Amino acid sequence: MNRPVRWSLAALLLFGAIQFIPYGHDHRNPEVLAEPEWDSPQTRELFTRACGDCHSHRTRWPAYASVAPVSWLITHDVAEGREKFNVSAWGMQKRNKGKDAAEELQEGEMPPAIYTMMHPEARLSAEEKKQLIDGLKRTFGSEKKED
Repeated sequence: MNRPVRWSLAALLLFGAIQFIPYGHDHRNPEVLAEPEWDSPQTRELFTRACGDCHSHRTRWPAYASVAPVSWLITHDVAEGREKFNVSAWGMQKRNKGKDAAEELQEGEMPPAIYTMMHPEARLSAEEKKQLIDGLKRTFGSEKKED
């Protein structure tokens, strides 16, 4: 067997083996405990569309989220997103800073480019982005405060 064939078989075996690692396969969403009082249904809808998969308990898990190593990255990102800012456990997490959500969106830090590349529905037009930023500021206030 020549070298490229051996490397290909080894890579295929490794890819198959990592599918049995249990991390990244549990796609059950926790119960929604509490939500902020949104300023409007439109703000909630835009947030859900652009941010909700990582910052709520309403994550939509695509089929590729079950294939390692992608499943590991997605599971990590969702866990980290929920830990930092989670609208489904509103008032129950010390770290929820609503003002920061508007700032990160305004500065282009959120949503991440790789997320919008894989989820075109999360891409906001300039007008939608402005509406969401304004809605987040109205919902969470413009003062730095922990909710």
